[in-house]
Amino acid sequence: MQSPPKSPKSSGPAPVVDVEQAEAALVEHYPRLVRLAYLVLPPGLGRNRRVLTAHALTQRALPRSRRTGEAVTVPAQRSGSGGPQGDPAYSYVRLQVVCGALAAGKPLRWRSWPKRAQLPPLLPQVRGLRLFPRSGGADELALDQRLADLSAAARAAYVLHGMEGLDDDGVYDVLTAAGCDDPEDALDEADEVEERYELLASPGFDPCTLQARPTDLMRRRQHMKAAGVAVAAALVCGALLGMPGDGWGPDGAAAPPYAKNPAGQAALDPAQLRAAPAGAWKRSARTDFSVWPARGSLIGDKELLRRALAVWARPGESVQVSATPGTAAGAPPGPAQLLYAGEVDSARVVLLYDGLRIVRYAEPQEGTSGAALDFARVDGATGTEANAVVVDRADGNIRYLTAPWVRSAAVQDLLKPAVKAAALRRSADGVTDPFAGPSQTGQCTSWNALRLRDHTGAVRMSTDLGELVPAHLTAGRPKAPREATPADWSKSACSLASVRSHGIRSVNSWTYARQALPEGNGVADWACTRAETWRGFGSRTLAEIRTAEGPAGTVTAQAGDSPACGPRAPHVIAGVLWKSRAGSWYLLGAGSKNVTSITASGGTRVTGNLLATRTERTAQPRLSGRLADGTKVRTLR
Repeated sequence: MQSPPKSPKSSGPAPVVDVEQAEAALVEHYPRLVRLAYLVLPPGLGRNRRVLTAHALTQRALPRSRRTGEAVTVPAQRSGSGGPQGDPAYSYVRLQVVCGALAAGKPLRWRSWPKRAQLPPLLPQVRGLRLFPRSGGADELALDQRLADLSAAARAAYVLHGMEGLDDDGVYDVLTAAGCDDPEDALDEADEVEERYELLASPGFDPCTLQARPTDLMRRRQHMKAAGVAVAAALVCGALLGMPGDGWGPDGAAAPPYAKNPAGQAALDPAQLRAAPAGAWKRSARTDFSVWPARGSLIGDKELLRRALAVWARPGESVQVSATPGTAAGAPPGPAQLLYAGEVDSARVVLLYDGLRIVRYAEPQEGTSGAALDFARVDGATGTEANAVVVDRADGNIRYLTAPWVRSAAVQDLLKPAVKAAALRRSADGVTDPFAGPSQTGQCTSWNALRLRDHTGAVRMSTDLGELVPAHLTAGRPKAPREATPADWSKSACSLASVRSHGIRSVNSWTYARQALPEGNGVADWACTRAETWRGFGSRTLAEIRTAEGPAGTVTAQAGDSPACGPRAPHVIAGVLWKSRAGSWYLLGAGSKNVTSITASGGTRVTGNLLATRTERTAQPRLSGRLADGTKVRTLR
């Protein structure tokens, strides 16, 4: 074999492999990859550990990130004529296996932290048995001994050449990508071994077809006895520490379980429930749930209220309990406030408020089997956030209990902003007629929002996101959002499905840039949608591009727990690959008005907050921007 040139160059751009493609290649060629790892690993490990390590290295060959759409770049590798080397996904996985096997062959050093491959594998694990391939003939034994005398890199070169069918250039590329210090020396060392490549396919080198034998039975018996003594000692110590006295016990300073706590007992007494006077909201400086009066035809049903409070404190196994993220589902800390108790459709419903949470208890009109208990966090809710609470859901329809200051209600389809909102009738108690909520089937053909007009004449919109309290919809700049109009959400409403059931408090839509599309293809609006949560963290941010050709915007980037598009970081930048009507591909990018320049990977840089440059369909560029003060702005991720 001739040594390859020292600086091999790829014939084209490095291929990019998706995580799912790498997983498919690993599953399809798993026996081949495990055999490769087994042959490259040093025989000094022993056959049992060598088998387990080969499987562990192969199973860890996938990219670290498992998020859908993630991709990795495969270093340049030239392929031989045999096997699946034409598949970039297989080449990537094979490279990871070779890297791990080479690392496993390095000696441990006292002054450096060992790599994972140098330690016994955590998985897979087999206890009580030793596994090893079937015994080979004299030729296989001689080859195994000869390979044991080689360095790890030379052993990898021999196996790649013989089992993978790579030529010298291909072997050189793989070893270089795997971090080998001197691939040429490895090739020269491998040249000294007789070319008996057909033996590499022998059952004696197959770590997937194994034989099993027991471990040292006497030693194992001794270890079991020692473990039993240790467990018994731990149990005795635990019992002594938990005994009553001056030391700590299981409940610390708490009273015995049978003791009655006055506050806890009051919280379960329907007679102790608080209720605001009917006109309290007119005299109060606050417009929140604390000034809602108790309404409904069953507010005097003490047995119903007693059941609701008892289930709240101790829900049984048959009770369906749900809570928005970040909401405690425990018992009330004291007497709660009654908001509503009445019959809605085929259920008896009770709504309670403890200053932090809204709690909804529902039971069938006949019996109590199938009761439900829902929790929603509403601390600090004022104004629009305290305008309505879901009182019932049935067959995709929703009923709300509206605040006492609400004067009228209507339903607006956000996807049809030109269509007038439909008036929504309410009962004397403030319960709306049922109306269709946003579809949960994945087909976004309509998105109904609740429009409420309060006593001041202000109109505010909110939408159901699968929780007790609808999310407040706003629009405009992050530092000064305004009440949203249907037109503000006509092309972003469908994106709200991605934040359903996340404990969302409010959602703001901000159109931060308008861009003329290349080749006279019209204009596009860039928008940022930010959803804030009741718990303060866990926000969701989406960047969209909206064109006249589509009824809805296209999400180009998203992030969780990012300050972008919020009052603390009122700026954003996003990009997308876009195809013109003539079939040309462009990289489009847009930043908020405070972005003064945009840079794309590859060197393209423009002054201003808009970018449009020709590119290829397969390009995967990255964008960044700069503010006027030099601060760097990255795309959402």
